[in-house]
Amino acid sequence: MTHTTDSAAGRLLAALRAPRLARAMGAHNPLSARLAEETGFDVIWSSGLEISAAAGVPDANILAMPECLDTAASLTAAVDVPVLADCDSGFGNVNNVIHMVRSYEARGVAGVCIEDKQFPKLNSFVEGNQDLAPLDDFAGKIRAAVDVRRELVVVARLEALISGLGMDEALRRAEVYERAGADALLIHSKRDDPDEVFAFREAYDGDLPVIVVPTTYNSVTADELQSRGFAMAIYANQALRSSVRAMRHTLTRIMQDGTTHHVEDELAPLKEIFDLQRMPQMLDQQSRYEALGRELAEAAR
Repeated sequence: MTHTTDSAAGRLLAALRAPRLARAMGAHNPLSARLAEETGFDVIWSSGLEISAAAGVPDANILAMPECLDTAASLTAAVDVPVLADCDSGFGNVNNVIHMVRSYEARGVAGVCIEDKQFPKLNSFVEGNQDLAPLDDFAGKIRAAVDVRRELVVVARLEALISGLGMDEALRRAEVYERAGADALLIHSKRDDPDEVFAFREAYDGDLPVIVVPTTYNSVTADELQSRGFAMAIYANQALRSSVRAMRHTLTRIMQDGTTHHVEDELAPLKEIFDLQRMPQMLDQQSRYEALGRELAEAAR
């Protein structure tokens, strides 16, 4: 598959193949995506956890594909950096994956990531059913995704370490998913140290970029991950978690104090919100086209 460097998919693949570690930040709406882009993140992760949390439902395939797609597309429209979408286990069987790939690509999303757990999937950090899909079943999903995409980047997410099946199973699946045509691998772990993902990266002798999600092993640094040969780190939920704590603090203070006066210094000024909404650009283009309209009307007299 040939990717053009000026396409979203091409830029995502270039970030994955660059010598510098790419950094992705989770988002669940255009505002959070713009904040991540403004801060300098290379990629936006359309986070299944964040999207479901924002909807007030568990991260367990409660939301259907169109709801997740609409969010990913809204992030894509809001930022210039590429968007990699968390697509759980593909929203069903191989035919669902084919429909998913075509739908996400048609809306401009740069890449999709699907994990090798059974549908419906449960968030990897929740106690419950973390059973893997049969290897041949998931390999077929990856091949189908690659066959029907035009440029869309396809990432295969390995959950063998999450499910307790161990390193040998993770490496076996990595080899099969590479043969199936995946563009990159995501190795997931819930250990509180990075030793498990370090061991995987050292043992994996394939050619694909390897992505990690340092949620539980949060002391690891970007420099360490880069030196170990990882291609991308996804900070999948930190923005949402920080916003929940900040909102709860502000709402509690207002309720307790009966005024917003004591929290105003902690809040973003309205101008900052207007800037994130692109209000100045809207007003500029309104003035420009109103002036142009007047010129055109004058010329016709």
